[in-house]
Amino acid sequence: MQKALITGITGQDGSYLAELLLSKGYEVHGLVRRSSSVERTRLDALHLPTDSLHLHYGDLSDSASLQRILYEVAPDEVYNLAAQSHVRISFDVPEFTTDVVATGTVRLLEAIRAVGLIKKVRFYQASSSEMFGKVQEVPQSESTPFWPRSPYACGKVCSHWMTVNYRESYGMHASSGILFNHESPRRGENFVTRKITRTATRIKEGLEDKLVMGNLDSKRDWGYAKEYVEVMWLMLQQDTPDDYVLATGETRTVQDFVEATFSYLDLDWRDYVTFDKKFVRPAEVDLLIGNPAKAKEKLGWEAKTRFTDLANLMTNSDWNLARSEAARRL
Repeated sequence: MQKALITGITGQDGSYLAELLLSKGYEVHGLVRRSSSVERTRLDALHLPTDSLHLHYGDLSDSASLQRILYEVAPDEVYNLAAQSHVRISFDVPEFTTDVVATGTVRLLEAIRAVGLIKKVRFYQASSSEMFGKVQEVPQSESTPFWPRSPYACGKVCSHWMTVNYRESYGMHASSGILFNHESPRRGENFVTRKITRTATRIKEGLEDKLVMGNLDSKRDWGYAKEYVEVMWLMLQQDTPDDYVLATGETRTVQDFVEATFSYLDLDWRDYVTFDKKFVRPAEVDLLIGNPAKAKEKLGWEAKTRFTDLANLMTNSDWNLARSEAARRL
């Protein structure tokens, strides 16, 4: 039985990846942080088999816990998905963000080396389209220069190049997926797409009266997270490690997502959306659109769920939540 260790297993991508690996017969181990409240709602809702899913307390800020878990588990594959991943918030907590996103990856890579798994483990690093930032070409590919525009993006650039460094220095099977925006009903509610669908459906059910937004003109390449974790696994099944852009190749504005959501609910978005500058980043990323040609050619992967279908999928899911909440208030 193959064994995998996932950092960030309680997040959107982590929960989908755990689900995928368990369906393939893996023994799955996840790194979770100790907190006063149990935040495992994504995993609990899946009713995953407890005999093949094991959670371990640890943290990317704690080298000793990483070494202990790696020694005990001796995984075949490690997927590093953990991060302080909210870009706007990274401006408020830049030191914490950098420590977890950048130095945390170094700690994990070095822990793998320290316990003697450098030649055994296949390692996946979750890189980000935010690394392209002030884009130097359109669309962005694996060879596009990075120009990060946030503490989060700077941390991801460091993690990306450290992964390359361990691959080239130690012969490690280490690959990075440069994922463009990928969303789902499991997305955190403070991320822009989920904020839109959650608030709009609550407006539809009379639970809220407005949606407060920042920059509506930013352009993003949005895909479905459930499909993106499939290619994370595919990358580690290749004979040779490499880096891949994962994207749809289509870009839309935040306003497009707002319009699609409110249209699905038969509402006019202009009646409910207001602007607040506190949601605007100090340095904006105006345009992201990925070129996934390499992933299609070498891995046989391409995104299937397109923009409108994704927006409708998320809106329908949150509408069900809003209806349930409205019913409980009666």
